[in-house]
Amino acid sequence: MTGKQQTVHTDVLIIGGGVVGMSIARQLHKSGVSDVTVIDQGVCGREASWAAAGMLSPQAETDELGPFFQFCSRSRDMYPDFSEELLQETGIDIGLDRTGTIYIERSDDAGGEVLQRYRKQRDAGLDVELLSTEDVMRLEPHTSEFGGRGVLFPGDWQVDNRELVQALRRYAEINGIGIIENTAAKALLTDSEEVMGVRTSAGEIHASHTVLAAGAWTSLVDLGPIAARIQVEPVKGQIVCVTARPGVLSHVIYTHRGYLVPRHDGRILAGSTTEYTGYDRGTSAEAIERLTRFANEMLPNTALTVTDTWAGIRPGSADGLPVLGEIPGLQCVTVASGHYRNGILLTPATAEIIADRIINNADHEEFSVFGMGRFSRTATASN
Repeated sequence: MTGKQQTVHTDVLIIGGGVVGMSIARQLHKSGVSDVTVIDQGVCGREASWAAAGMLSPQAETDELGPFFQFCSRSRDMYPDFSEELLQETGIDIGLDRTGTIYIERSDDAGGEVLQRYRKQRDAGLDVELLSTEDVMRLEPHTSEFGGRGVLFPGDWQVDNRELVQALRRYAEINGIGIIENTAAKALLTDSEEVMGVRTSAGEIHASHTVLAAGAWTSLVDLGPIAARIQVEPVKGQIVCVTARPGVLSHVIYTHRGYLVPRHDGRILAGSTTEYTGYDRGTSAEAIERLTRFANEMLPNTALTVTDTWAGIRPGSADGLPVLGEIPGLQCVTVASGHYRNGILLTPATAEIIADRIINNADHEEFSVFGMGRFSRTATASN
């Protein structure tokens, strides 16, 4: 959609072409919705989805085994079938690596954070293994000998997020899903409480149902006077890519200082930062130096060469949890945003429940737990 203003009509319009939006489009198509259109202010998948590290690690990243952990774990467990289906549908292998994740304790951690996490998950019947320092060195002999014991999460995996972006894009192209790029969504079109589509920088798009999945840009879409603002803000994260000989590192490594994610070709991603700097995508010398030092200290006897650096803008909500489901005061619209650090992880499960809501008007527990209503409940409770 370029040039003169024009009007487009579609059954389902998805605002945002990251992996969440594109995966929702795929799920809708697979469920029988033939007329789906995705709009993106830039190039589909080239924001947070492209900048991510591709970790699928709910067990390594959580201390609470509540609804969010359950949602993340269910989505992770969908990845083997999700990966195989995309391979069959598009010919693209998204690089699902099921080697596992190791969380390495600080050598001076007298409080036993790693031990506490292990015990909680063991008692819950989860697949987890406590590792001595010698065990860690046996599994990852190139890691620093100054590290402490660790916990192995065999079920926490990784995926090549950029291949996932490419596969979802390819699925859309093969199956006639409309893609409109370099076109910003400005405001929802409403008739009373019913959303009729969106006004964009290049004209109007009319739709029977609209999905707001614009990541960190979600809150910039004007919802009109009826609806409450969607509380999502940009959170920058920087990553350094270093290259070593293939096989130096096998597992995803977590520590209190950051993470290392190995790729099969010898690349290792070192991340990440958490910065509230608006929509600035730039990298900083300070962050790059710190992440590079972290990688070298974790792999002290390995020659590492910095081959790339980048930053991504993640969508963070006020409580760090996704924002899913209805927008109070509006009909024919669904929000799927605020995934923060878990966009890649939550892609298949989010697509499943959002498509089910649109097609079958299905209600899922996640819409209550992660709905916009929780913010008003929190505000009321604090008054």
